Amino acid sequence: MLMLNQLALSLQFGQLADAALHRAALPRHKVARWIRHALQSDAEITVRIVDLAEGRSLNRDYRKQDKATNVLTFDYAQEPVVTADLVLCAPVVAAEAEKQGKTLQAHYAHLLVHGTLHAQGWDHESSAEDAQVMELREVEILTRLGFESPY
Repeated sequence: MLMLNQLALSLQFGQLADAALHRAALPRHKVARWIRHALQSDAEITVRIVDLAEGRSLNRDYRKQDKATNVLTFDYAQEPVVTADLVLCAPVVAAEAEKQGKTLQAHYAHLLVHGTLHAQGWDHESSAEDAQVMELREVEILTRLGFESPY
């Protein structure tokens, strides 16, 4: 039996024009389940769903990229407890889900798993090998959660 780690979760929604759509795709119990399956230790994680303006501002200020992106991970500590903020830009996530032919919920699940792995030190930008290892881990977790491979 799989033992899941403890999670203190804060789920926040910014000012969204279509907030009901995103809230429906992100029930708190499912968000917690998706994140817990990606954790290797206990964690305190805030998930914030934002609009284009907030997503763009954060990406510009912290990553020097003047555009909104799907998920930003702010990792503050990995030990003894993983402490991080995961910021997901709702309009970007919705557009990507539609373009990729997947449900909004499936795409959110993938990005939350992806961000949670980043919060624990996983990286896909340093080498092709690291990217492949991280993708395989994401597929493994998502399959266990009942989702198809996002790749």
